[in-house]
Amino acid sequence: MQLRLDALDGHLRKSLAPLYVITSDEHLLALEAADLIRRAARAHGYSERDVLTVERSFKWGELLAANQARSLFGDKKLIELRIPTGKPGKDGGAALQNYAKDLNPDNVTIITLPKLDWATQKAAWVSALQQASVYVDIAPVERALLPNWIGARLAAQGQLADRPSLDFIADRVEGNLLAAHQEILKLGLLHEPGKLSYEQVQDAVLNVARYDVFKLSEAMLAGDPARLVRMLEGLRGEGEALPLVLWAIAEEIRTLLKLKTGLAQGRPLGVLLKEFRIWGPRERMIEPALRRISLPVLELAMRQASQVDRMIKGLGVKAYAGDAWDAMLQLALKVARG
Repeated sequence: MQLRLDALDGHLRKSLAPLYVITSDEHLLALEAADLIRRAARAHGYSERDVLTVERSFKWGELLAANQARSLFGDKKLIELRIPTGKPGKDGGAALQNYAKDLNPDNVTIITLPKLDWATQKAAWVSALQQASVYVDIAPVERALLPNWIGARLAAQGQLADRPSLDFIADRVEGNLLAAHQEILKLGLLHEPGKLSYEQVQDAVLNVARYDVFKLSEAMLAGDPARLVRMLEGLRGEGEALPLVLWAIAEEIRTLLKLKTGLAQGRPLGVLLKEFRIWGPRERMIEPALRRISLPVLELAMRQASQVDRMIKGLGVKAYAGDAWDAMLQLALKVARG
């Protein structure tokens, strides 16, 4: 049974399933979901707990043994299986399928996985788990949703803030939900319940954002220069490899150029998106970006990306003042502004 995260608490108040699977790259939300299940299990008398982590030396017989072994004190048992890579391998896949077929009624099992890629989601072991479990697939909290997420967390501790304050927090914790959680708790410790002023938020919240190089294209597609500048400065400060940053930006420009060229040839956008395997949130951002950015701008951007590449390699290109990071920023802003 597929279950949304926000429905998990209500489900646990009514019943407790023998198997739960949690998949997410949001460690905070995955941890909180597992905590809800642990508390429910304890309330139902599952007082013993086995924790297994799938590492290089892990033997899948350990899972079978944990499932079959009876507690010394006759207590019901909670088994947690953590698969950090999301890749159990051939033996692990077979073991998980067998496990899902033969669930021990005296145990509750929690299996935690990272967000599974498209190919892994089609694996037989994933299908077996989905059919036998309460399957909680937790989506990431994207930047556009982050202010509302923060607002809801503040409300849960009796506080509220206006939109500029929520945006201020979101800008400083983007990509780091654990830090967002800590900053929200800190506001609860520093200030009484009620309305928080912008000054209170500004004084309390640190800049703890962690930027993902692959989110750069999101800011570029959205035409958000302020976020783009903030992300590039953050990546530079974190010591991110400049060739990787250029690759991420250039790949997005190359894709936009192919799409724009295809549209100019009269091909339907839907066909092009399917051809280039673009779907989900990125698909929703592509169409307005294509309307905003002209074909000549994209062609010029590709030439400039080549120049930035030469700068990174120290080949003496002097098309830009400053260093390669400045050139990268100018390139990204050109596309963002269209």
